[in-house]
Amino acid sequence: MDSFDRKILSELQLDGRLTVTELADRVGLSLSPCHRRLKALEQSGAICDYRAQLDPRVLGLNFSALVFVTMKDGNQESMSKFETAVADIPQIIEAKRLFGDPDYMLTVVVKDIDAFQKLYDSRLAAMPGVQRLTSTLVMKDVIPARELPLL
Repeated sequence: MDSFDRKILSELQLDGRLTVTELADRVGLSLSPCHRRLKALEQSGAICDYRAQLDPRVLGLNFSALVFVTMKDGNQESMSKFETAVADIPQIIEAKRLFGDPDYMLTVVVKDIDAFQKLYDSRLAAMPGVQRLTSTLVMKDVIPARELPLL
């Protein structure tokens, strides 16, 4: 990956709707080489998806929480069942497996605290293999979805 590839990735992180022509102009390449590089970046997996970034507040999702999960045991079967259960809950918009204690960190978005309490009691606390859940309410998103540092 050279400086042109990093420039392409950087521009696409800022605006994924750029046409190849606009992208080529921004990174200082002609159309054909830019298109070839873009396809190579997609095929390599460096670009894994294109999507719109939505504002949760505009969509009525005004409440978010970080939920830290400690598992009863760390065997593969238990972790696999838990991760499958997490994937089936659309209000969990991010899930990370951690080293140490706790085992997982989940980012949850919902309409309000009542919706969070209902989700917590009915789904989160019932996930397989969970020993303990600890929640921290998000006061403010200081840096939401920052671009990766490429340059």
